[in-house]
Amino acid sequence: MLLLGFFLGLAVGIGFWIWQQVQLNRYLTRVPQPLHSHTSKVKVALPLLPRLRREIATIEKHRQDLEQSLQTYQDLLDFAPVGYLQVDEENQLLWCNQQAREILYLQRWQPGQVRLLLELVRSYELDRLIEQTRDRQKAQTKEWVFHPSCDNAAEMHTIKSLMLRAFSLPLPNEQVGVFLENRQPLLDMNQVRERSFSDLAHELRTPLTSIRLVAETLQNRLEPPLNRWVDRLVQEVDRLVNLVQSWLELTQMEANPTMQLHIEMVELRSLITSVWETLEPLAQRQHLSFSYSGPEKLTIKADSARIYQVFLNLLDNSIKYSSPNSSIQIQAEILSFNKNHQDNSPPSILEINLIDAGEGFADEDLPHVFERFYRGDKARTHSALQDNNIVGNGLGLAIVRQIILAHGGSIKAMNHPESGGAWIQLHIPEVVAN
Repeated sequence: MLLLGFFLGLAVGIGFWIWQQVQLNRYLTRVPQPLHSHTSKVKVALPLLPRLRREIATIEKHRQDLEQSLQTYQDLLDFAPVGYLQVDEENQLLWCNQQAREILYLQRWQPGQVRLLLELVRSYELDRLIEQTRDRQKAQTKEWVFHPSCDNAAEMHTIKSLMLRAFSLPLPNEQVGVFLENRQPLLDMNQVRERSFSDLAHELRTPLTSIRLVAETLQNRLEPPLNRWVDRLVQEVDRLVNLVQSWLELTQMEANPTMQLHIEMVELRSLITSVWETLEPLAQRQHLSFSYSGPEKLTIKADSARIYQVFLNLLDNSIKYSSPNSSIQIQAEILSFNKNHQDNSPPSILEINLIDAGEGFADEDLPHVFERFYRGDKARTHSALQDNNIVGNGLGLAIVRQIILAHGGSIKAMNHPESGGAWIQLHIPEVVAN
């Protein structure tokens, strides 16, 4: 019985050992499978490594090319004759070229620094321009007088204010780029030129007056047909005297527009009628008529002599360039009327449209018709009128514009869609009665 129990225990132990071996073999057969699967994936991935290396090399080459292009552009901007600066979304200066450093006195800033622009440049106008560009996401333009600041008080007397013009444009990530143009050298050059021309004009008046006196003396002593040459001489001297006087007048008005104004109450309708009566003999040569439409009584605060000069020049031009047997129109209209100016309401605005039926302005001439000495399309000049007493000198419309600006108004040149002729539109403030 004991022997039977011994063998039975031995059989159970051997069976348990065999079961353990079977389980162990099963486990061992399962363990290499994931290793084999991973190895096969690695073997599959191995051919992709050279391609990946090539892609990485291509990307690195592209990055180097971009860095080289960026450096090239920065070098070009650094030598550009205009300033350039770039700020981030918080208005921190990221980069600027050499010209911008000189214009804005940015010697304290060094490449690589990131500092608030307002800490480096105390310019409200520049800061406002950048904010407007970022808010509107459109290119902006601004012109202002820049007053530089300096940490060294001893150098303040050497620093001059500059007239700057800025062109800004929005960039990605709310950054803004600004191009700066220093216009001060051009203004200084213009001032020197104006001063030289004014001095020359002053010097010319005396000899021209002497020449005219001699010519007038000869006029009374010569018989036809010789006297016609003296008449031509007197006419040309008058043209030169008129040119010199107009130049001096325009220069003075540009220097101080309001200095020459003597403001009074001017009844405009009667003033325009008076101007037309002066020019009517010239208009009759081409059988031109004149018409006025608007308030019968129209009073403005203005310099009577200057406003007379405005309409004398404008109607003279219309007569010269109108087609025969046509009409010249003046249309007046009050756009707004404010009877008392004690409140903050806008002033009264008078609109005057002067329309002729001539050739009109060439499209390329329209932006320049109020520039001094500018002469447009020669087809608008009628040679038959060159011997009249009112001789053009190329300054008439420039003087007209300056007078209107001195009165706080505006002037615009167009072509009328119906008559096809020139259309001059004036806006004059300070209408006080109608």
